[in-house]
Order: sequence, then C-alpha cells, then structure tokens
Amino acid sequence: MKHPLPAFHLARLLWPVIVMGLLACSSEPQSSCTGDCEDAATSSDGAVLDSTTDTTLADTTAATSCPAQPSWQGKTSIFEELSVSKLGLAGVQGTILSVVDYNADGWPDLMVRKGGADNFAENERSNWLLRNDGKGNFVDVTEESGLFKPRLSSKPGQGRPARVVVFADVDNDGDVDAFLGQPRTDISETNAHTSELAINQGDGTFDLGPAQSAARFEQVISSPAGATFVDVNLDGKLDLWVVHNERPGLVPVQDRLLLGDGKGAFTDITNSAGLTTSPWQSTAAMNNAQAHSWGWSSTACDLNEDGRPELLAASYGRAPNHLWVSQTAQNGASVSYANQSIASEYAFDNRQDWRDNLNAQCYCRDNPSAAECDTCPKPQSDQVCASLAQAFGPNYRWNHSYGRQPFQLGGVTATTICADVNQDGHLDLVNFEIVHGDVGTSSDPTEVLLNDGPDGLLHFSRLGPEVTGLARPHDTPFWDHGDMTGAVFDADNDGRADIYVGGAEYAGTRAHLFRQQGPLKWQELPTSLFFDHKRAQGVAIADFDRDGDLDVVVGHSRHRCEGAAAAECQKDEQVRYFRNVVGNKQRWIQVQLHGSAMSNKMAIGARVTVRTADGAVQAQVVDGGHGRFGFQRSHTLHFGLGSHCDAEVTVHWPDKQATSETHVLEAKHRWRWIQGQQPTKA
Repeated sequence: MKHPLPAFHLARLLWPVIVMGLLACSSEPQSSCTGDCEDAATSSDGAVLDSTTDTTLADTTAATSCPAQPSWQGKTSIFEELSVSKLGLAGVQGTILSVVDYNADGWPDLMVRKGGADNFAENERSNWLLRNDGKGNFVDVTEESGLFKPRLSSKPGQGRPARVVVFADVDNDGDVDAFLGQPRTDISETNAHTSELAINQGDGTFDLGPAQSAARFEQVISSPAGATFVDVNLDGKLDLWVVHNERPGLVPVQDRLLLGDGKGAFTDITNSAGLTTSPWQSTAAMNNAQAHSWGWSSTACDLNEDGRPELLAASYGRAPNHLWVSQTAQNGASVSYANQSIASEYAFDNRQDWRDNLNAQCYCRDNPSAAECDTCPKPQSDQVCASLAQAFGPNYRWNHSYGRQPFQLGGVTATTICADVNQDGHLDLVNFEIVHGDVGTSSDPTEVLLNDGPDGLLHFSRLGPEVTGLARPHDTPFWDHGDMTGAVFDADNDGRADIYVGGAEYAGTRAHLFRQQGPLKWQELPTSLFFDHKRAQGVAIADFDRDGDLDVVVGHSRHRCEGAAAAECQKDEQVRYFRNVVGNKQRWIQVQLHGSAMSNKMAIGARVTVRTADGAVQAQVVDGGHGRFGFQRSHTLHFGLGSHCDAEVTVHWPDKQATSETHVLEAKHRWRWIQGQQPTKA
C-alpha cells in the first residue's frame, strides 16, 4: 500500500449521500446552462427538464412505469464469441485497435493495425478500415478509402506505413479526418515516408492533407509513439499533441504540440508553450521529469476542471511520465503549460527502494564494495542469480550507476486512460504497465491514480493494486505483466466502472476483467465469466450492434511465441469478437455530441457527467486518441444506469465561454446532442 486513505477520499466515497442531501435541501433554481447559451426548461422546483420526457429524475422504487431491472449475478458469461467469418472479420489481424465512425452513419466502425504497409496487389495486409454495415457485418474498405494513400510515388496497390493513427474532424466539416504518424529519424532522407494528415472528403474517402504542415515533421526528428487531438486554446480548431519515442541509439526525442488552423495544417508551438524538455544528459533533469520523455503513449483531458486540457506523455523504460498542466488564459490568447509531473505523482509512484530488485541483489553479491551494496539484502539463492545472468548477461538486468536514481525507478507505462473510476464526477487516471517480477516493487504496477479533486495543485493518490483489488499474486519471483492495452468501461451496465487489462508479449499473459464491487474495490472475474484470450494486445470497445451494451474486439500478439510459449499463441494475429449478452438487461444512456461554432465539431475534450437519482455521478470525456501507437474510444459515450429510468446529463463543452448544458434524459436511448440545442433521440 502506497498511501493510507486520506480524509478527503472518505468524503468522496460519501459523495452520493452528500449530493442527495444537497438536492433535498436546496430551494434555489438550478440553471441548465452556463456561458453563452440559452436557458433550458426547468420545473418549479428547479430541476432541469428534457423536452421529450418532461420529467424530473425518477426513483425506480416509486415509479410503477419504470420497474427495477435484474442485475447480473455472476452466474453466466457477460460475453459470447461470434464467428469472425460470419462478421466479415476473417483474416483481419492486429494488435492496435480503434473505434471510429469514419462515414458518420451512426454505426461504430473498426480500425485494426499490426504495423507496416499494405500491398493490396499481392494481398499482403497490415491495416484494415472496416465499415460496420449495421446488419452484423464489417466490410473492408481500406483500399477504396484511400486512408493509407502514400505521398511518395509507389507501385499500384501499394499503401503507406503508419505507426500511429488517430481520428478527429480537423476541418470541422462534419466528418472525421486522420493523423497518421510515422517515424523519420533522419530528416535528410527525402524518400522516407513522413507523418501525414488524411482529410475526409465526405464520401467515405480520404485525401492527403496540406504538404506544408508541421504535422509532417519534415524538418525535425520524429518518432511518434502516441498522438491525441485536443483543443488547447479553446478556439474550436483542433490541435495535435504528439509524443515521441527515440532515435537510433536509444536516444529519446522531444514531444511536440502542434496548433491547428482548422483547415488541416498545423504549426509547432512546443517552445512557446513552455513544453521544451532537455536531452538525457543531466541526472537532475531526468529525476525531475525535465528531460525528454521516453514517450510510449499520449493522452489529454481536463483533470482540474478549469475548462482547459492537460497533456500527458507516458514513458517507456521506467522513465518518468510527463504531466503538463494548462496555464492558458481562458480566452486562449496564448498557450502555456507548466510541468507538474513530479508534484502530481504522475511521473512515478513513491516506491523508490531498489533493494528488493533481484538483479541488484545479485550485482551487489558480486560487487560488495559498490556504493550502498552494504545495505542490500543477499539474493535468495545462487540459482536465482544464475538464471538472471543467463537471461541478461553478467551484470544482470541492472545498471548500478543509474538503477538507484528516481528516473529509473518508475514504470513502463504503455497506456494512460482518463476515466472516472469511482463515480464521483471527477476524471482519474488508470496506468497500464509492463512489470517483471524480478525487478522488485519499485516498478510501478498497473493501477488507479485517484484524482484528489479539482481544487488546488493537481495531485493523484496511488492507493496501490493491493488495496483496490487489481493485484495479481504470484508464487514465483519470475513472472511478467505485459499490460500494454486496457480499457475502463461498464461491462454489465450497473453504473460502475470496470477495468479491462490486456496482457501480452510474455509467457502466461492474457486478458483480465476486473468488475467494480463498490467504491474503489474491484474483483477479478474468472475467464468463464467473460472470455479466455491469451496474449491480449489491442482492444476496441463499443456498442457495435447498437443493442444497449458494450461489445469487445481484441487483438493478439505473437511476439515472443518461440519454444514452449508457442502453445499459448494463435497461428496468426486474428482478432476476436465478443458480443455482450447481459448488459442490456439493465438501463443505459448513450450520448453523441456535436459542437457548434464555439467548440470543435466532434466535441473532443468535452466532459460529460451523468447523475442518477441515488446521487451517483459518472464522468467521461470525448477521446481524441490515447495509448501506445494510437487507440481511440467511441465518440458515442455510453453510461450504464442500473435500474434508473433517466439521468441528469451535463455537458461541459470545450469552448472559451466554459459553456455547460444540462438535461434530464430518458434511459435506453441514444441521444444526439448539438451544442445549444435540445437533445434528440438518435
């Protein structure tokens, strides 16, 4: 356990009770809209009304027209696997999955990638854009869409590579465009593919964006590992946060913030925004997260609820993660960020004792006069050291000069997700990490980072997986957690956030599903209650069949499948599809947002809260891309409601006016919500 539960967290656990008390006692009318927008209708007691339901929040215990719904009791599986052949997914392979509605027809489509370029002429495939036809089929439209059209001349049927792909409406014309990030570490190579913008033509096809754009990184070394669309100055034009990995020689490079012009071109404002970091030369700078991240993924969301998004870069190699807090004026006159990586505790946790690292113990056994080795315990046995030496060489998995420094005592953070994990209406973080048992407890585990609240300096408490139920015990010192992908979603529509962990690339890794039992308490489900999937890398979650619950598509990694490990690997990286069969037994609401002239068309960065009659509050954010090499959640937000018949839904729009709008919406419907207008059933 890393922290005792602070007093303010006890208050957060009682939040539903507090909210209900305030609602019962308040006699002041509640405005349904703040900022420059029209007032929505309110009842005489101040509750916000929806134009279609004309009702205040219902209590299911008293509403005879809204009977209680049966909850899932854990006796049957949440999912059933569907045949990929019948779905049109046979032969679709990959480890990087995203949800996108590329043709704006309201049905979630699927992006699947495994790295590399397509050769359509020879049917050698690496990327799939799959149209959901709304009839239970996915149609491969990759080649005809032109999404991977190369700028360089190429043979007919030849596509282009892209390590990172994320989607957003960069020109605000109502359809999604895409950023395709590709490493280019030698800027003198004029025949190498650059990163590109692909602009949607409105007919389901894409064309190349402007040739003159900082998003192509023609003049700077680039190695995109994650990208996130975000509106940093709230001008309604989407910007782009790109986290970079390394150039040859394991040399980390600068992350970059690009300001969008609303037409598909971008300008690099990294330096002027205060985001410049230093090369890996000063130990002090590295320990203080002031050197380059060793970027592995990106995300962005408004964590302190001031209306302006924070920027996050998760790092490889146990290097510090970076958290940049917006200092930008509300009018967006100038973009500015402050580094709060260490102060927020996002950089790494406070477990800094390197002495239980078996590699360090073996090194100190061999070098007893080395600094601080007199304080290091002896290894359990010589056999442990022999095994480590065989795997990693005579120095084991250990560098005594740097291994004791804070910048090497963090995690290997593959993905960070912004999510409200405890239903208090504030966005928390969940980190998904690679951890090896032999390196000891100083390596950050997959865990929840609880947001201490929007007031004051942004800070997260790491309660630890042992406290929250996310721990996975082992009876041997040699184990691996390859948690590179994950998701936070409500699997059974009970109104609580469940956590999916995709473990891959190491022997014994698989998919895990942790169901939330109560505030900040999760329980791992046996595979018989969801699905058994080994080497689970890549996940896409959406209501693909639009029946009111969330379905799951998972990828598969064949990395390190040699020898005895081959038995747990598929013959290829074929994706698998699991249909949710229990979630829609309970109630739910789906919200599809559309910005007005004040905010970006896709409402990326909008924070949505849903309050039910029991006082519980859920929060989600419209995702502009996250995770290692570019994952993306559905832009249609899904909230489980349990037995509640409706919910009070508030949208905090990403605009300079800090506009918010509130309506009570009826359950079991998808709602189309255009900023400044009444929501309508979609």
